[in-house]
Amino acid sequence: MSKDGAKASVSWAKSPGSVRTLRSDILKGRISPVALVERYLKRIDEADGAVQAWRVVDRERALAVARDREVEVRREKVRGPLHGIPVAIKDIIDVEGLPTRANCKAREAIPPATGDAEIVAALKAQGAIVLGKVHTTEFAFFDPSPARNPHNLGHTPGGSSSGSAAAVAAGMAPIAVGTQTVASVNRPASYCGIAAFKPSTKSISAYGCTPLGTSYDTPGFYGWAVDDAVAAWEAVAPDFLTHAKKAPVGSALTITIPEDAHTADASPDMRAAWERTAALIAKAGHVVERVASPIDFKRLFEIQRSTMLYEAGRALAHLLALPAGQVGAKLTEAIRQGQAIPERQYLDERGEIDRLRTAFFKAFPKTDAFLWPAAPGTAPEGLAWTGDPKYISPWTALGGPIVTMPSGLATNGLPVGCLLIGRPGSDVRHAAVATKLAAIAERHA
Repeated sequence: MSKDGAKASVSWAKSPGSVRTLRSDILKGRISPVALVERYLKRIDEADGAVQAWRVVDRERALAVARDREVEVRREKVRGPLHGIPVAIKDIIDVEGLPTRANCKAREAIPPATGDAEIVAALKAQGAIVLGKVHTTEFAFFDPSPARNPHNLGHTPGGSSSGSAAAVAAGMAPIAVGTQTVASVNRPASYCGIAAFKPSTKSISAYGCTPLGTSYDTPGFYGWAVDDAVAAWEAVAPDFLTHAKKAPVGSALTITIPEDAHTADASPDMRAAWERTAALIAKAGHVVERVASPIDFKRLFEIQRSTMLYEAGRALAHLLALPAGQVGAKLTEAIRQGQAIPERQYLDERGEIDRLRTAFFKAFPKTDAFLWPAAPGTAPEGLAWTGDPKYISPWTALGGPIVTMPSGLATNGLPVGCLLIGRPGSDVRHAAVATKLAAIAERHA
């Protein structure tokens, strides 16, 4: 239970504002970057004592950069579409001048990073202002962080990008960056009632991010609404994506719901939100089809986990040499499990994932997006468990862009979300499709 007792059920959720509106306001002089940073710093002071999303707030440097961005606006030097807009960075991602502690006791005294992760450099190049680092589960696995769900402090915000989702959901930043290896961007967004955009797997560099599952690790973006998460991704999307030929988004889309036993344990509230979303899309004139999945999602879930553990067992093997108590129990066990998996099994499973991916997308040549629940239910009570990744991890293995769309509240007052998924490499078009569908079906608290 939350240490806040009776206050646990008080909602700290608050919209941080539209990214595109903030961009317009800055460029038109309706708000200065300094005033905007000050606005979010004030909100952090108000809310973070309860929500505990932030690991470190880089106040003075954020204000100094904001003053530079303000001067640049007056001189009509605009660095990019995020000029003057504050962002929060997950604390497994290097930010020059700040330590990357990864929520690990062994890293408490680690020196500041001497350079930026590529995703941070890309954001800065587009004019973004780093407000600071937000909490993560330990090395982005399952040992929890202090962050709490802004809708109810007695519940997890999800993991591993716990602080990233909580910061946006509590109105403390308009954009946050997380990473996804299993379900760590899309699930916290659903639990916290906000939107997320996880690009095609490995389409954005993970350089400067502490590794977990190296064939999956991918930075992703949080915003209050789908359009905000899309705007953040668009600003830093690699050239091969932003200049890709974009097929037109027609007036009538084909949305597919793959029917598979893997979602049989969806709660009544989650199932109702899924059905309501499908009905809204169909009512708007789009085709919603339910088709038996050509692949076994449970099997895909199992081998996604196995291949991730194999990679973690090698990428983080050095942590086992640390003194007892320096690394969390869940991560320690995962490393050991991964080391016990033989290379031949790992390679066979990667090949199986490739075959399942080909079979799945070949079966749906006309599908514009897939609709799926983000999680079996709402955010679990307590902080010890960050929630079940089983609905998202198979899609992570399939490798396409995944959008979390807020889909209203469950009967317990907590948010639920749905996923909109595209085929690998379709990020530019999928961003447009997801934005179009969100205009029809997105629901906030």
